[in-house]
Amino acid sequence: MEPTAHTRKTILPGVGTRYDLETEAGRHLSVVVHQDGRRILAFHDPEDDDNCRESAALEPHESTALGKLLIPDPVAHLHQHMEIDLVTENIEVTKRSPYAGRTLGSTRARSRTGASIVAVLRRTAAVPSPAPDFRFAIGDTLVVVGTREGVDAVAELITGG
Repeated sequence: MEPTAHTRKTILPGVGTRYDLETEAGRHLSVVVHQDGRRILAFHDPEDDDNCRESAALEPHESTALGKLLIPDPVAHLHQHMEIDLVTENIEVTKRSPYAGRTLGSTRARSRTGASIVAVLRRTAAVPSPAPDFRFAIGDTLVVVGTREGVDAVAELITGG
């Protein structure tokens, strides 16, 4: 069973709300959330809980950034063991494209570049996972996923670059 943090919430009339946290190490910290969105992060004297030793005022965007840093990532351990560097890019089929009016299979994009055309956006519709016989039209937007080099190679292939 995971340890439970001991927290307290106190309404501060005309100011906002104070949230207190007692750490396992016996430290006391609090966050005062002002009505205007500002936050004050404070560390208290362990000998005198009413005495604030240190504080930092945080603007709303700073609080958001700090919150993201404090939330544990449940899959972080996976990132330590593998490095995946994928990008997604939209590539338009223009009238200059040698593949306008031709099929996805004729591009051999995946075997030539290692990147995949995972969807085609056409006017107001999307075609996920297009089959090799899917025929490109001028104005289609191809959603391509792969390494930077692979996606760049598909862009060059499709645009006739």
